[in-house]
Amino acid sequence: MHNPRAGRGRNSIRLRRYNERLLLQALRRGGQASKADLARATGLTNTAVGTIIQALEEAGLIEFTGRRAEGQRGQPASLIRLNPKGAFAIGVRLDRDSIETALLDFGGHILARRVHHRVLPPPQEALAIVAADVDAVLATLGDSERRRLTGIGVAQPYNLGAWLRELDMAEAHFHDWDDYDFAYELGEASGLPVFSENDGNAAAIAELFHGCGQDRDDFLYIFLGPVIGCGIALDGDCLRGTQGNAGDIAVMPVPAGRLASSPRPAGAWDLLLSRASLHALARHLRHWGAAAESLDDLAECVRQRHPAVEEWLDDCVDALAPVLRASLCLLDLPAVVVDADIDAGLVDALIQRLRRALAANAPEARGVPELVRGSFGSDAGAIGAASLPLFFNFSPRTEILRRDAHRSEEMHHEQ
Repeated sequence: MHNPRAGRGRNSIRLRRYNERLLLQALRRGGQASKADLARATGLTNTAVGTIIQALEEAGLIEFTGRRAEGQRGQPASLIRLNPKGAFAIGVRLDRDSIETALLDFGGHILARRVHHRVLPPPQEALAIVAADVDAVLATLGDSERRRLTGIGVAQPYNLGAWLRELDMAEAHFHDWDDYDFAYELGEASGLPVFSENDGNAAAIAELFHGCGQDRDDFLYIFLGPVIGCGIALDGDCLRGTQGNAGDIAVMPVPAGRLASSPRPAGAWDLLLSRASLHALARHLRHWGAAAESLDDLAECVRQRHPAVEEWLDDCVDALAPVLRASLCLLDLPAVVVDADIDAGLVDALIQRLRRALAANAPEARGVPELVRGSFGSDAGAIGAASLPLFFNFSPRTEILRRDAHRSEEMHHEQ
């Protein structure tokens, strides 16, 4: 028999959880605040804020930092901020040429890291490496801090065995990854909850939780790594699609590149990743005879304004700008966040050229979106992966308020 009170109880629990996360978000965005500040920022009553503050303090997620006068009368207001040691998470970034494991605190700071610059090995070997690295970064925490660990986030490109011709990589064992559930196996090996996303989504979530999301809830996120990654931030959450591939602009069809180093596509169209990626930059630098074997090599060539870099930038933007325009026409987002595995002036140069290209081809009644520098650079992958447990545990996603939200969160923990 249906019990209406049970339904109201579940609704109350979901609403309380959402309001707690809303208040935590206000603290992330504002740094430190008084109870009155938080009431204004969240729209909650002073009584509700007081109750939530008490619960969050008992949970160790916030701390009091001092006092500030609120106007001319009354006692100075207590100031509250997030407790950086209130929660921790581990992030694992897998790519075709590297493995990275990092420990993150609640403030978004990397506390420990292990990196392996090597071709991604077969899944079982990679699992052994990551499991050892997880143990190593966990060893830096005390016993009480370990109890505040929210889980492990895994960020990796989906379809690792695909597009190897475009990436000039031997097939080797990459196809072994296509049917291997790394997140599940890591959860079995570690005994910890594991959250998994493709690398573009994970980096976009890092921006939402720790970076540009402090000021905005809606943006298209672009990351230039070995392959170009993308994520879609919409209403403070990440749009995933039916298979987690929403925003996968790397495989958008584009005309073949015009560089002397551009390979001939297999069909009438090429893929964006063949033109707009650090792999494409390295390929063009090698065509010029320049050293391009590492990210440091690429950064040095950018710093020296090597002619090959300038040529590649033109070809990259020529392919990327129409893809961005098409994406924005579909999604109606106000901003594009741009980041990369290297900088040395590359991100600023890319933003400037994209701004000009988008302005030159803006349709009538459509302007140029705000173009914003990403927050994390080469750390985006690790912070993105480690942000996943924190985001799913502490972000005020509207999914929490839906009837099936509790089951959705259980499924995330089971992944």
